[in-house]
Amino acid sequence: MRVAVVTESFLPTVNGVTNSVCKVLDHLADRGHQAIVIAPAAGAPASYRGFPVHEVPAVAYRQFPVGIPSPQVARAIERFRPDVLHAASPFILGPQAIAAANRLGVPSVAVFQTDMAGYARRNGLGASGARVAWRYIKWIHDGATLTLAPSTASQRDLERAGVQRIALWGRGVDLVRYHPNNRMRPAVAALSSLLAGPERDVVVGYVGRIAPEKQVERFAALRGMEGVHVAVVGDGPSDERVRRALHGVPTTYLGRLSGDDLADAYAAFDVFAHTGTEETFGQTLQEAHASGLPVVAPASGGPLDLVDHGVNGYLFDPRSASDFRMHVAALVGDAAMRGRMGEAGRRAVIGRSWASVCDDLIRHYESVAGRRDVRRRTPARSQA
Repeated sequence: MRVAVVTESFLPTVNGVTNSVCKVLDHLADRGHQAIVIAPAAGAPASYRGFPVHEVPAVAYRQFPVGIPSPQVARAIERFRPDVLHAASPFILGPQAIAAANRLGVPSVAVFQTDMAGYARRNGLGASGARVAWRYIKWIHDGATLTLAPSTASQRDLERAGVQRIALWGRGVDLVRYHPNNRMRPAVAALSSLLAGPERDVVVGYVGRIAPEKQVERFAALRGMEGVHVAVVGDGPSDERVRRALHGVPTTYLGRLSGDDLADAYAAFDVFAHTGTEETFGQTLQEAHASGLPVVAPASGGPLDLVDHGVNGYLFDPRSASDFRMHVAALVGDAAMRGRMGEAGRRAVIGRSWASVCDDLIRHYESVAGRRDVRRRTPARSQA
């Protein structure tokens, strides 16, 4: 197939949208498909896995490149003549691309990934702002042939907003890179010793952006808990605020990590804790489970699908700091339970390799392409 991938974020910007888009492109390349990428201008490579990358005008918002409407989007799609358009977390470029695809008779798949309504509420716009955000989301996704929701919670939210033609599509996890056996690597042993210290504290780790929506300040609830050391992987605009909030909580800030360094960090943790309530999925929870860690996460959004309460981790009431503390304390105090839950977490993600999940995505592409006669839509197509 020929797939035009239009994304609101791409390299060198690193976040959940970029990571999932790269995994999709890797899979398309491995399966012999053709693709192009259309993304906001941010210094992206000219190509990725042999696929051309087209940058379009963008402006910076809070250090994040945001694409702006441009005729380049429609021109790139028309020149490539795709069988299907993949709109990743559509916000500004995505709706423009979906409209262009509709004019060309190209079916589209819109991947819902960002809780814009949650952002509106958190930024002081209240319930009315959230309602406006959901109307905008509905307008975007009404134009798509199919919307893919990452979790049952997201699917329910989309249905309540009136979005139709929804299917579930989760995210894959690298089961080789993130593995319990990583604990035997010398680099992991050294990091674990550094974090746990001479008292052999239990290391409670976090991985993700340090931003308002991630609510990393929740770790302040662990203040005074004996035998605990917090490890934070990531960076972002809330870094200084989080450091102030966690004053007095034994914490090591490891900065942004990737690749094997990130896998080593997971392996050096004893417990993984996620704090944000606006996750449409929760990729770091899967990576923690693949690494053999028990997970503590809010009973909200994507984690509801990923954490089996009492089996591979705990879901805490996000309205209660004491509930978060209680569940972390239960794992800190019971090494055998940490082991059982970690093993259960690994078992839970065994069937979620990126290859398997992206094969599902290609089936979604084929399903929407089959709804329209793409073979009769155009004559011979030019190459990218």
